[in-house]
Formats: sequence, C-alpha cells, structure tokens
Amino acid sequence: MSGSRILIIRAVDIFIEVIKYLIIARIFAGILFRDRQHPIMSFLYQITEPILEPFRKLIYKFNINTGMFDFSPLLAFLFLEIIENLIIRMLY
Repeated sequence: MSGSRILIIRAVDIFIEVIKYLIIARIFAGILFRDRQHPIMSFLYQITEPILEPFRKLIYKFNINTGMFDFSPLLAFLFLEIIENLIIRMLY
C-alpha cells in the first residue's frame, strides 16, 4: 500500500474520530449548559447539527417514539462507522 493511501486512511480516521468526540461533547454539554446561546453550546450545535438533524428527521419520519431520549447520536455513530469502513475498503 502506498504512503499516500495510508495518509488518506489516517486522515479519514482522525476526521471521523473528531466528529464523534464533538457529538459526545454536545451530549455532555447539553446536560451542563441548558442555554443554547452559551458559546460552547453554540459552537457544538453549529458543528454537529448538520450531522444529527437528518437522523432526528428519520426517527420522526418513521414515527418512532423515543420519549425524552434522542437516539440521533447513536445512529450518527453507526453511520459514521459504516462510512469510515467503506472509505477504507475502497482505498485498500
């Protein structure tokens, strides 16, 4: 395997991991900071909402009642894993 492929695979891995950590940070920040106008919450929402919103809409579209729990981060993690594996397999 060439060096450039290894670099691309590593970059994809790092990018996906950063997104996952930002989603986790948003979950915990949502517990700590109820005000969405808080600078930390504002940043986390701007970064993660484009990823989480489609999954939230999907849950709503299928009329799945999750109560007070938001399962969109779980679906996003699953999706990110699938995408990462597909990209890595394409590069091998």
